[in-house]
Amino acid sequence: MAQAVKASGTAKAGAPQERTCPMYWDEARADLVKRDRIMRRLIPKHPEGFLVSRGEPFITLARSITGQQISVRAADAVWSRVCTAVPRMSPGSVIRVGHEVLSSCGLSKRKCEYILDLAESFKSRHVRPDRWAQMDDEDVIAELTRIRGIGRWTAEMFLIFNLLRPNVLPLDDLGLIKAISLHYFSGEPVSRSEAREVAENWEPWRTVATWYMWRSLDPITVEY
Repeated sequence: MAQAVKASGTAKAGAPQERTCPMYWDEARADLVKRDRIMRRLIPKHPEGFLVSRGEPFITLARSITGQQISVRAADAVWSRVCTAVPRMSPGSVIRVGHEVLSSCGLSKRKCEYILDLAESFKSRHVRPDRWAQMDDEDVIAELTRIRGIGRWTAEMFLIFNLLRPNVLPLDDLGLIKAISLHYFSGEPVSRSEAREVAENWEPWRTVATWYMWRSLDPITVEY
């Protein structure tokens, strides 16, 4: 399991999270710099940043559903309205406000259904976030993808940005594929198998390498 300093969480959806560095981060940076020529160049360009957990599993997943298939700016605007409508974000409070209030925040009918299903899954304990820290990555993914509206990419983002797992490789992430193409293939199209082959050199720190791939495209820290 990933060894990491846990970020402090809060039940208030809009509250900032304490920024704590994963315990493996410095070791991973040093190892990647030694073994990978691209990481040797990229990592020193971002000496201060590191992966940050959002802390609250339900909030992380609800926010991920909100942001599916829309721009970052649009997702932020909708999520801000959701946080205003449900200031003490929890499964129970989301169920209480119901479909009509969520829809008024700008969520599509399908996303309202997904978030309400997510809330029911948490409230009924069909999912057990208290067990996830002791579960393998694939077992967490299997549990999460049983929830409507959560596919493998969303589950992998959860492993990275909530559980801070060190060795996740989200091959469905377009940003990651774009960065691998840019840095390792001179901008030529890259297949999943080619990307996976590049990432073999990042093990067991594929999350950390992915984070630096994202940062090479966007100076703003990626968070989900």
